[in-house]
Parts: sequence; C-alpha cells; structure tokens
Amino acid sequence: MPPRSIVKKFLARPQHEGFGAIVRRSIGRFELRYFDPFLVLDEFSVSAPAGFPDHPHRGFETVTYMLQGAVTHEDFEGHKGTIKAGDLQWMTAGRGIVHSEMPAAEGTQKGLQLWINLSSKHKMIQPRYQEIQSESIAEVTKDGIKVRIIAGESLGAKSAIYTRTPTMYLDFTLKQGSHLQQPIPKSYNAFVYVLEGEGIFGPNEESSSIGPHNLLLLSGFGDGLDAWNKSTRPLRFILIGGEPLGEPVAQLGPFVMNTQQEIDQTVEDFDNYTNGFEKAKHWRSQARIGLDY
Repeated sequence: MPPRSIVKKFLARPQHEGFGAIVRRSIGRFELRYFDPFLVLDEFSVSAPAGFPDHPHRGFETVTYMLQGAVTHEDFEGHKGTIKAGDLQWMTAGRGIVHSEMPAAEGTQKGLQLWINLSSKHKMIQPRYQEIQSESIAEVTKDGIKVRIIAGESLGAKSAIYTRTPTMYLDFTLKQGSHLQQPIPKSYNAFVYVLEGEGIFGPNEESSSIGPHNLLLLSGFGDGLDAWNKSTRPLRFILIGGEPLGEPVAQLGPFVMNTQQEIDQTVEDFDNYTNGFEKAKHWRSQARIGLDY
C-alpha cells in the first residue's frame, strides 16, 4: 500500500488562553473541533506571571511535552512537580482533577499539550500520572533521522508509557536529505504537526514543502507516513496517532463526557464539590495564592 496522503492542512494561529498565555490551537478550534480520539492540540508559549492557574478536568487525558523552559504543576491530591525541556507529563484526569500549570523559569516557556479522549468505561476512573524526564524517553538516531518515542514505537524502540486510549506520539528530527518511512497502525487516525524547518509529507516526493505551525491530517488509507527534508535546515515535527473511540462527545470547556446529562452532572459535581471534586473546596495552588495577593 502507498503511504498516507494529506487530506487537510491549516496553520495554527496564536490566540490568548489561560492567564495571559499564548497558544497556537490546531485541534479543538472551529476548523477542527475533534479528531477522534484527540480533543485539543496546543503549542503554548508562556512567560511569568502568565500561566494556567487552578482549573478542573474530567473525562480525558492531558499530555504535556516541554520544548523550552520549565513548568511547575500541582493539584488538589498533593501531587506537585516541575517538568523541563524534553520532559513529559501524561495525566489521566478521569473522574476529576483540579490543578495548575505555571512557569518555573525565567523567559519564555514553550511546549505542546495534547488532550486525548477516554472511552465511556474509563471516564470516571481515578486520576493517574505518568511523568518521565527527558533522559528516560526512548531515543533512536539512524540514517539522519532522530526520533524521541513519547508513546508507541519507532525504529525498533518502544515507549514505556501506558496509553489507556491506544496512542502513538513520536518526535522526529530529520537532517538535510533524510527520508522517513514510519508505519502507522491501520486503524489509527493520525496527524503531523510541524515544529521547525520545512518538509515534504505524503506519497509525492515532489510536493511543496510545509513549514512550522501547520497541522496535517492524514488519510485513513495507507501504510504510514513518508517525509522528506530537502531544505538546508533540520526538520522537526511530531507524528501522533490514536485508535478512534467512535463514541458521542459532549464537551463543556474542560469537561468531556458522552451526553449532555453527564455534562450537567459534572457541572453539579464541580459546583458542589462532590463525586471526585471534594478536595477542590478548600484547595488553592501556591500559584493561585500568589495571584490572589
């Protein structure tokens, strides 16, 4: 079979989000509300005192991958830490979490945050974290291609991350003249997001190059992804794929369930500090306390 082709391409433009942060949102905006099982992809840029103070989640997972700087996170369960450039946090919000994510270094902090939907049978599980430092992320270099394996497998190496919704998440850097052929499971929806440089993607090596901040949705037909770097600069992009859930989606901001009734119940739970949100009643993050003053 030929490689997958590009069926949609668009540029993720900057917008304000959180408390003074700037994000380039590619999935989760009006052009692409949902790409099963993916709810949101943000490329974020934030400098203190801006950030993402106390906010709730229910019904999905957030994957934060730092590209530059550092972010400190804390939640109402007492979990706290700092992720730096190259580090990863895979958070399963499940039945409910309230947390904050704020800059932990001077200058601009940059990264990617992906929201992955959970199936109806997993939406109300207990929250869970998988946090991996950069040096523990599997990495392979071969024939001018470097890949960091956040989830899934590539070039003979596998990630240690457990994905409740089956997911692949690969960070590629291609040197000038490199050609990548990466398999993608046939049942997966998949996309590319370009971070740096320019590349050619799809079955046609003579196609036009595509630059940073562009999201490329891949067709569902084909063996995988072909990519070429014919420019003089390194090409860096992420390839993400996941098993579609095929379930209805009801969303109200940071709450993602299957029905409007479940959303109404979630709002009631959050407002009344019940059914997973009990600890939110008296908890404030250190970042929020600082902002209150």
